[in-house]
Amino acid sequence: MIDAGIGGTSGQQVVTTTHLKQLSIPLPPLEEQKRIVAVLDEAFEALARARAHAEANLQNARELFESYLGNVFGDGNWPEKTLDQISENLDRVRVPITKSERVAGDIPYYGASGVVDHVADYLFDEDLLLVSEDGANLLARTYPIAFSISGKSWVNNHAHVLRFDDPAAQEFVRLYLNSISLEPYVSGMAQPKLNQKQLNRISIPFPDDATRSEIVRRAHAISEETQRLQGNYEAALQDLEDLRQSLLQKAFAGELT
Repeated sequence: MIDAGIGGTSGQQVVTTTHLKQLSIPLPPLEEQKRIVAVLDEAFEALARARAHAEANLQNARELFESYLGNVFGDGNWPEKTLDQISENLDRVRVPITKSERVAGDIPYYGASGVVDHVADYLFDEDLLLVSEDGANLLARTYPIAFSISGKSWVNNHAHVLRFDDPAAQEFVRLYLNSISLEPYVSGMAQPKLNQKQLNRISIPFPDDATRSEIVRRAHAISEETQRLQGNYEAALQDLEDLRQSLLQKAFAGELT
């Protein structure tokens, strides 16, 4: 171990050439080294295969969710309505607060990409759908541009605020907006923006209440399975990393058989 004699400036630890030269490394006979390397190579190949299998399962689940939404929204012969016909826009209620003027609290303060801070007061206290108004993500789509919020909240002027009479309708629209490209409605490339006029133009295929509810139910079921696989994947990665570290420790302790 390297622990004594390590120093540095500004509180930073450094390992000098002198320390490295003083480091004692256990070195087994050459044949034993070859055996250890062969065992580790075989074990690490197995770990890599297990990781690839877990990644494939997760990717398949994500593709199933996207495929389901694509098929649903692409095959439905439903009447279309614009967003302003099926929701109430509450952008007029939004109030941006500069960081220096915010009073810290436990109320989520939302921007274009979700929660950006927490404040002491609120503007809304209900179920709402927020849609990004500006930002590169409108085109890049690294993460969802439409997200639902519930309860007390404060929203700044970087996210549109929509109120729906029907929770299933709100969730249906959220799924739809996150599944399509909004490029036809976005202005500006350097600073993409989806203004309220363009937002209102977005046409939504809008089936009857029962159909919307069933689509939302199935989408949630697939999404929950995807999230379960995501949790399994992350746990598997941690297990594989722990096993890898354990193998290395045993190898250098001469305990690898």
